[in-house]
Amino acid sequence: MSARTPREFAQLPYAHRLVAFEGELDRDGDHELAHFDGDAFVEVEGGGSAFTSSAFSAVTFTGGRYRRARFDDVWLHGARVVGVDFAETAWMDAEFTACVLAGTEAFGATMRRVVFHQCKFDSVNLRQTKLREVTFVDCLLRDVDLAGATLTDVSFPGSTLERARLDGARMTRVDLREAGALDIASGLEALRGATINTTQLLALAPALAHLLGLTVKDH
Repeated sequence: MSARTPREFAQLPYAHRLVAFEGELDRDGDHELAHFDGDAFVEVEGGGSAFTSSAFSAVTFTGGRYRRARFDDVWLHGARVVGVDFAETAWMDAEFTACVLAGTEAFGATMRRVVFHQCKFDSVNLRQTKLREVTFVDCLLRDVDLAGATLTDVSFPGSTLERARLDGARMTRVDLREAGALDIASGLEALRGATINTTQLLALAPALAHLLGLTVKDH
């Protein structure tokens, strides 16, 4: 299946083995083949927990700390993540669809083979993150801070970046050509190593000229 096509719950290879989650999340918990359906987790201390081959349907995370938690082969649909501390978490083979992340701290997180479909990011701290083989499909990324992040094989088809902060970020094979909008608030020099299209280049030209100290005069 194409990375641009989100999977439905029934298409998960482990869907028939999932067991409805009951109880409470706690620190260092180990959750495998769990289905979190409509749960609301408020101010949970879930640091160090592990989630493997699990699904999250319309789950809400409000506040709480999940530092150094691990998420392997997980699927999230319609999740709302507000004011949550996901710093230094590890995500592998994860898929997010129609999720909202607002005021989320995810600095120092690592993500590999992660896809975001139609998600909204608002004031998310992704400083010092390591993103490898991550795709943002038809997403809105507003006031996202990627300062000091390392992005490798990352693409943004159909996505909009508003006031993105890239100070000190490092990019390798980052493809921005299909992004719907590319608004960089700071760290424009971090685009070295990225690929953009001609229209984006023209839109960024004034900022690039300012960065290079160029004076442009027609007469």
